[in-house]
Amino acid sequence: MATVLDLSPIVQLTHEQFYQLCMANRDVPMERSPKGELIIMSPVGGESGNQEAKLMTRVGVWNEETNLGYVFSSSTVFKLPGGGDRSPDVAWVRGDRWEALSQGDRERFPPLCPDFVIELRSRTDSLRSLQEKMQEYLHSGLQLGWLINPQDRQVEIYRPQSPVETLSYPVTLSGEEILPGFSLPIS
Repeated sequence: MATVLDLSPIVQLTHEQFYQLCMANRDVPMERSPKGELIIMSPVGGESGNQEAKLMTRVGVWNEETNLGYVFSSSTVFKLPGGGDRSPDVAWVRGDRWEALSQGDRERFPPLCPDFVIELRSRTDSLRSLQEKMQEYLHSGLQLGWLINPQDRQVEIYRPQSPVETLSYPVTLSGEEILPGFSLPIS
């Protein structure tokens, strides 16, 4: 379970302050909400870590075959246009969008929203907070997102200008036109 610290009585945490805080505390995984709240991420257990690694591997293999973009791990923080600084469990950015960034932007927290994200709900994650995070991605330019919820054996699919689609396991997810030819069986 993540710990959320409301720093507003003391300070409004800016993106730059958040970046400096992360650099000074590299061993503490953190995010920042659009409201400036500091979110300290809990470590995941073995099952969730293994599932996350499998998801990233599947997207990575597809990307190596297609060479259409870049894959990022949950350690990558993205500076979202909506104001937050977020770390999806798995992220993918189209090649042209990544390559348009300066070297400095690539080395810091990239100032863009991934085109595709996967969030995997761990046993201690709040479903509501993950759903809010997925909405934040959508408002920041996400093209396709999957919230995988093993506890309820469901997947929520997020697309721009569309209602959230909820599917029950087992299902095979399609990368649609965002990740052409990619499919992921969920069981």
